Amino acid sequence: MSNKLRIGTGFDIHRLVKGKPLILGGIHIPHDLGLHGTSDGDALIHAIIDALLGATCLGDIGKSFPVDDPKYENADSAKLLSQIIEQVTKEKWSIVNIDSVIVCEQPRLSQWYDKMRENLSQILRIPKDTISIKAKTCEKLGDIGSGAALAVQVVALMEQRN
Repeated sequence: MSNKLRIGTGFDIHRLVKGKPLILGGIHIPHDLGLHGTSDGDALIHAIIDALLGATCLGDIGKSFPVDDPKYENADSAKLLSQIIEQVTKEKWSIVNIDSVIVCEQPRLSQWYDKMRENLSQILRIPKDTISIKAKTCEKLGDIGSGAALAVQVVALMEQRN
């Protein structure tokens, strides 16, 4: 029997607020606004988690880390992602590649791609060259375009070993 390949998608959106750090891919990015959320608000990691869980049919981020559970208040999303990696590895799944798009007006993120990819490669236990991070704007349209929010879309290709 051959190995199974599956694709999963993940999406997350958070409001940008004063008084919170901006953390994406486990990296602190200097900015005057940060992501509002129960945990540290890392929308990139949250979307990766949902993509991995979706591809493996293991639920979603809310099932694994309920928003109403106080133990996840201000949680480090990188640690949550590590737990998901343990879970998918136990089920004999491995990541083939990750492709992500961060949608925001500010800050410009291209200078942070390499650092985010390096950090994620350590957490995900995959080579950096299998992780793609891009950023787009909304051309000043809607909540994202006005600078009130940031969104992330992720696609993950997963392979299950026999």
